[in-house]
Amino acid sequence: MSKHEKDKPAPVKVRSIADSSLLVVNTGSTNKKDLLQRIKKLGLKKFVILNFTIPSWANEYPDEWIIADTNDHESAIQAVIAYHKKNPLDGVLTFWEDDVLLTSKITDALHLVGIPYNVASRVRNKHKFREFCMEHGLPSPHHVLTSSIKHLNTCTQLQFPVVIKPTFGANSSFVVKAETLDELKTIYKFVRENISPSIESSLHDGVDLMVEEYIDGDEVDIDILLQNGEIKFWSITDDYQTQEPFFLDNGQAVPSDLPEKAQHELLNLAEIVLEKLEIMNGCIHFEAKYTKSGPVPLEVNLRIGGGVYSFIKNVWHVDMIKHAVCIACGIYFPKIEKSSMPYKYLAIDVLTPEKSGIIASLHIPKEFKKKYLVEDLYIYKEVGDGIFVPPVGYEYLGWLSVSGSNSIDARENLERATKKIHYEIIPFSEDSSLGKTQRKTLNSPAVINKNLLQSVGKQKKIIQLLNTHQKNLNIGIACNVYSQEDNLVEQELTSVGTTIQNVLSSRGYNTFFIDFNNLPRAIQDLQNKKVDLVFNVCERINDQSNLEPHAAALFDVFQIPYTGSNPFTLSSCIDKIRVKKILSYHQIPTPKWDYSYTIDDIEVEHMEYPMIVKPAKSDNSIGISNNSVVINKKQLIEQVEYVVKTLKQPALIEEYLDGDEYDIPIIGSKYENLQVLPLMRSIFSNYPDGMWHIFHFDAKFVNPTKYRKEYLTIQNPPKNVNKKLISLITEIALDSYNLLGCHDYGRVEVKLDSHGNPHVLEINPNPSINIGDALPKSAGLIGLEYGDFIEKIISLAIERYRKKL
Repeated sequence: MSKHEKDKPAPVKVRSIADSSLLVVNTGSTNKKDLLQRIKKLGLKKFVILNFTIPSWANEYPDEWIIADTNDHESAIQAVIAYHKKNPLDGVLTFWEDDVLLTSKITDALHLVGIPYNVASRVRNKHKFREFCMEHGLPSPHHVLTSSIKHLNTCTQLQFPVVIKPTFGANSSFVVKAETLDELKTIYKFVRENISPSIESSLHDGVDLMVEEYIDGDEVDIDILLQNGEIKFWSITDDYQTQEPFFLDNGQAVPSDLPEKAQHELLNLAEIVLEKLEIMNGCIHFEAKYTKSGPVPLEVNLRIGGGVYSFIKNVWHVDMIKHAVCIACGIYFPKIEKSSMPYKYLAIDVLTPEKSGIIASLHIPKEFKKKYLVEDLYIYKEVGDGIFVPPVGYEYLGWLSVSGSNSIDARENLERATKKIHYEIIPFSEDSSLGKTQRKTLNSPAVINKNLLQSVGKQKKIIQLLNTHQKNLNIGIACNVYSQEDNLVEQELTSVGTTIQNVLSSRGYNTFFIDFNNLPRAIQDLQNKKVDLVFNVCERINDQSNLEPHAAALFDVFQIPYTGSNPFTLSSCIDKIRVKKILSYHQIPTPKWDYSYTIDDIEVEHMEYPMIVKPAKSDNSIGISNNSVVINKKQLIEQVEYVVKTLKQPALIEEYLDGDEYDIPIIGSKYENLQVLPLMRSIFSNYPDGMWHIFHFDAKFVNPTKYRKEYLTIQNPPKNVNKKLISLITEIALDSYNLLGCHDYGRVEVKLDSHGNPHVLEINPNPSINIGDALPKSAGLIGLEYGDFIEKIISLAIERYRKKL
């Protein structure tokens, strides 16, 4: 090696994606899944996500997680800095509008390539952006920041129609067009009363409102890759005419059909705005309108727009995600030369129902993508989900993109494909337990809309407070409180609520009673108190056990998360006749049965004596005694008459089974986190002659100690029982639990006949869980002491709501 060669500086190593560590701020919702998948495939040295928790759907993508509350910028930044000191990061970006400002703060703190906070804060606030445009001679509509209805009178200086919008918003949430001042005042009142980060999380940055003159023209999105102040790539997307007055997205077309002159004017405007804002690097989603007077900027979004990656990949064969990562990590790439002609023409449709409601059906034909030239189809909702459209919410079912040989062909193909997606929405109505959205006029508020919006926030808080953080919840214990002078059953109902409150309070939870014996006060507490989660052990309303499901219905109406099963399941299981019909239809073994509403319609010729007669809508063995088992027609009529006339209930008649009885305690929901706890076996062989082998009221409440000492043998877990029988009982119980839709915890009662065959007696959702009851005792056998068991139920409810959202 020569002297001159030794003196040459070492070549600068150009970092590649494989050498880079990237931080993504916030996973966002599941509709960002494809973006995370794409980043995973880039082969980064390290892919890290900052998020408040680890969503199950996103767990497989990053190499590491930084867990911090992204709404608390200071703590989130400190968490990132601590990570960066040990594992240096080369770039940071976000796909989530909520975290644009946090991302810019992290960029500043780590001295990385990106958009500084002082710039991002100016752009993120729509009012500040309008002021900036006016200060720099850029086109901008006349506008005012408004804080009260009285202040709206200053809007007379504006030319109507006008648009009211949040200064920190996204997805057109709470953006409404008004034609007159009176209409503006009505809309303002509605928006001000209902605006909340609960329904649009980007509003965590602020809920100020502004009013600006309506801009007429063709709306477009300009997607830009900007590196070191140079535009490396751009693409213009035409937005179809939005559905006003709420500006619902109707879809897009890529590439733009605007004349070349108009496109260059739009691009030139975007370049000038970005230059004046001093934005040098980023993947920018620039929204503008092309009017008769030329282009006007609407918004500058400092992140990739929704669906943009897929659109541009198909149309121009440019990977926006890859280049956004390169920009964030400071990896240089040359200017991208666009093809003179697009590779495809795309038309995109956003699937938005006309009304809010429940999705009752959804059908997409087989070979849909192939047959109708569909490039992408994303469905974000399932049958049974609620969907909220303006003015209640700002959701949509999903979107699809369809290709064509030209823009007209693509649009025609889209119309053809869209018609093949069939879905039915059952609008919310006055008798819906989920919400009321019927309105006298378009802008009048829903009856419970305010509570609905607040409740969405409670459910999002539930997601954030998983595991160790769940003790931050404000828990209302829905129960029934009686005096000590009341009967044994009433004392037991009081004891359950008191015990749970004592245990949770001792473990640091903030708890309070919601006493449904005082219904007006209970409803007032649900409306006015800060309730994050209801622990539901309410068993009566107006002192009637058959009204128990209505407590859960109230929680659904107010959209407050709660433990245990929903009102449909509770009402179904209270009605023993309905349960019998469901079990019989699904061929789940249950004793032969019939029912009677009067003594004149008893028909039991297909059954054999002895039989047992039960009240069809009672719990806690109320109305069941040794006399409930009958051996002839005369006794049968007498017992049916007692149930129908004295207890005023339909009578359920079953063939009597004299074998052992099993309680099968189950925790969890559906098939995802179900766990069958150790079974409990009751053996009646020591019952004296003349006493039928049943759990009647005396055995449960009057003399439980006597019965357990002298007559009953309780095994928990069962002893000396064939494992195949235990497996069969467990499987039958699980099928019954799932069939009735039980949530979080429940108990299935199974009884053996004289041949040892199991039969389901009943399904008990939300059974009593006082200390010493079957469920907590079985939980203790797997190491869950009572307090742990109660906290487990809370965790199961939280997980259920997390997966639901």
